Amino acid sequence: MKTLFTILLATSLLFSCRPGAKSDAIPEDLEGKKKYLAERKADLRALEAKIEQVKGEILELDPPKEKPPIDVNTMVVKPQEFKRYIKAEGRIVGDDVVNVSSDIGGRITSLTVKEGQYVKRGQLVATTDMETLERQRTEIETSLSLATTVYERQKRLWDQNIGSELQFLEAKNNKERLEKSLETLASQTKKKNVYAPISGVVDKEFMKQGETASPGMPIIQILNTNKVKVVTDLQESLLGSIKRGDYVDIHFPSLGLDIRDRITLIGRTIDPANRTFKAEINCSSRNGQLKPNLLAEVKLNDFTQKNVLTIPLEVIQEEVGGEKYIYIVENKSDTIKTVRKSYIVLGESATDKVIITSGIEEGDEIVIKGYRDLSNGSKVNSIPLTEDTDE
Repeated sequence: MKTLFTILLATSLLFSCRPGAKSDAIPEDLEGKKKYLAERKADLRALEAKIEQVKGEILELDPPKEKPPIDVNTMVVKPQEFKRYIKAEGRIVGDDVVNVSSDIGGRITSLTVKEGQYVKRGQLVATTDMETLERQRTEIETSLSLATTVYERQKRLWDQNIGSELQFLEAKNNKERLEKSLETLASQTKKKNVYAPISGVVDKEFMKQGETASPGMPIIQILNTNKVKVVTDLQESLLGSIKRGDYVDIHFPSLGLDIRDRITLIGRTIDPANRTFKAEINCSSRNGQLKPNLLAEVKLNDFTQKNVLTIPLEVIQEEVGGEKYIYIVENKSDTIKTVRKSYIVLGESATDKVIITSGIEEGDEIVIKGYRDLSNGSKVNSIPLTEDTDE
């Protein structure tokens, strides 16, 4: 280029300095201007011819060097199964949680278990004060003794046809009524003992010894830690792709634990606040490792398609107009390989790959590394990547 500039400069000086060279002054009259323009056009044509001559001489003396092929990594496109996964946040929930309460209430005289303690079904966990019922029972027993005596006397008289039938029936009814009341009190007195309805761990203590419990008021909460479930909220758009019985992968970050289990329940309602529905996965507590409210990451397969052509997302390039393309390797000969720009149409995508619905065919060798240095027709030295190759 420097040689060309030197030659052009010398030629220009030659034209301007040679004897009889035309003056650069532009005439004032019309005829002079026309003549001046014609002369300058002739000079330009002569100069352009000289430039072309010099270019040819330069190419003969210094021919351009052919660029070496660009090293690229490639892969051959083959039909395969495409699976897309989504992740959702979940939590561990106790599947068997029971609040233990007294049926009749009263002051708690003893609480035999503590929070965190394991209890068996039927084990005594608390007793309540039955002092009021005991007093009522004593009073009823005294009244029943008198009522029994009156009834027996009325019966002897009635058997002898002495006295009225009404007096006999009243005495009998009074005795039977008190007997029933005594049976009821005896049954209620037995309820002073509170037993564990299930086996499990005491998760919470709602009341302490000495406090007064009302009927139905929880005293403790028992959690069966052998049965837990993972509960997650999913977007309603997944209703058509997630179903009961599907396998899911669950990761517990705090434990570094991964498990695989089936969805056991799909919620039947949509939460209007966030447009989600619940999904539940029953699982083992892993000997108490999985505790209620433990954070879980749930991985679900929401889309699957077989026999499709997929490529890595990262190899796709985009033009200013939005058209997406990749480079396909073509063999011009046994030794020369070039690339062809191919415009593609994308289908469903996952985190790292995408389905291609148009623009490539089975068996095409596409560039997956080194593509940023290419242009249409670039020569390449393709190095196929295998599954064991570190990409």
